[in-house]
Amino acid sequence: MGRYDIFGAQGVFQAGSDDRVLANKLGITRLEDINEAEMVLLQKLYIQVLQERMPHGRIRTQNLGSWHKLWLGNLYDWAGQYRAVNMSKDGFPFAPAAQLPRLMQVFDSDYLGRYTPCSGMRCPQLVEAIAIIHVEFILMHPFREGNGRVSRLLADVMAAQAGHDLLDYSSWEQNKAAYVAAIQKGMECDYELMKYWVRRALDCP
Repeated sequence: MGRYDIFGAQGVFQAGSDDRVLANKLGITRLEDINEAEMVLLQKLYIQVLQERMPHGRIRTQNLGSWHKLWLGNLYDWAGQYRAVNMSKDGFPFAPAAQLPRLMQVFDSDYLGRYTPCSGMRCPQLVEAIAIIHVEFILMHPFREGNGRVSRLLADVMAAQAGHDLLDYSSWEQNKAAYVAAIQKGMECDYELMKYWVRRALDCP
């Protein structure tokens, strides 16, 4: 997939970055440098969430916003906030920004409220829970940046709640077109393709 197409006043890039790096607090202009900074901070976030702030009860949208701010708060002013710009990728539009507060309320009550916590879930239940949550979150793309990584952290937290190992996402990376197709099938409330990829990532029978 290509980079995001962004529509709105917040589609601002860092001066001197040749429109390759989002405006950031550290004035980073090289794509390689911002990617490295985000990766280092993401590793720290995993330690904080999985070892120090593990939610043992129901996961809330507030958790997701908190994780996003903990991760990117030192880089971007909008960390932890729902995006205020409309975005699409390769011609595929994500949820309109104006609808995100309402959609995230529905996500909290109808999806996170139904499928978390994952304590006591066996593989079939866990696969279904992660697949549905992952698809619905990605279709919304609530944050300005980092939705894929937050969604994977969410899946890993759900797996950890169930006493399962974290997911191995290598099959998703190696089969990106099939993974994207699985996400898009979710627009029809068809999660079977995503269940397949979650099953592989969890190594569940």
